[in-house]
Amino acid sequence: MPNYLILMFVSVFVLGAIVGSFLNVCIYRIPAGQSIVFPASHCPVCAASLRWYHNVPILSFLLLRAKCAFCGVKISWRYPLVELLTALLFVLVFSYFGLSVISLVFFLFVSALVVISFIDLDCQIIPDIISLPGIVVGFCCSFLLPWLSWQDSLYGILLGGGSLFVVAITYEFLAKKEGMGGGDIKLLAMIGAFLGWKAVLPIIFFSSLAGTLIGVPLMLFNGKDGRFAIPFGPFLSVAAIFYLFWGNSVIGWYLHFFQ
Repeated sequence: MPNYLILMFVSVFVLGAIVGSFLNVCIYRIPAGQSIVFPASHCPVCAASLRWYHNVPILSFLLLRAKCAFCGVKISWRYPLVELLTALLFVLVFSYFGLSVISLVFFLFVSALVVISFIDLDCQIIPDIISLPGIVVGFCCSFLLPWLSWQDSLYGILLGGGSLFVVAITYEFLAKKEGMGGGDIKLLAMIGAFLGWKAVLPIIFFSSLAGTLIGVPLMLFNGKDGRFAIPFGPFLSVAAIFYLFWGNSVIGWYLHFFQ
């Protein structure tokens, strides 16, 4: 690999880690109704303002030995995990789409999915402040993607939101209780806006399969009588990322295998 290309990959990794650091702020503050801009980064326990060298993604966590520099309270592994995950996703996007506007679109897309997934894991909510603007942004980005027309994006919004809405209403009618929140519906509408209507059904399939393989054992292990709340947003997000990079290949292999 040429040196300039290695440098570009390293730069993208660093950019992703920096963005991941900001996403940590969003994950912590958005559910609490706090501003993601003010105040500056601080320890949530002792409220001491962090210096710039306390905020170096991944490295600061390791150098500080997972402790606050002021009060010594333990820092969650969640912080470097989000930074590393975002950095790796940025590298993956760049490896597929190169130095282009398309990469910028999907940097934004995967960042939104990371925030949504971790907030849903923590609070079992998907904030409208991300998903609703994400629908609009995804639709606008369809004009920048050569393989996605605005009609495909619009149909993706309608099919994504509509399909889960039907599932939610049907489940609620049969089970007499809510089984899927409105946040999941808006999330799939956002995913449909970015990836188009053809992605919606495979993503539902992939996320349902993952939810069954992971969620059912957790429900049986943790929940009384097999009832245990499992957030579906992370499964939709993982399925969307899987489809973005490998979905067409898997579908093509499947169709070829069963011809």
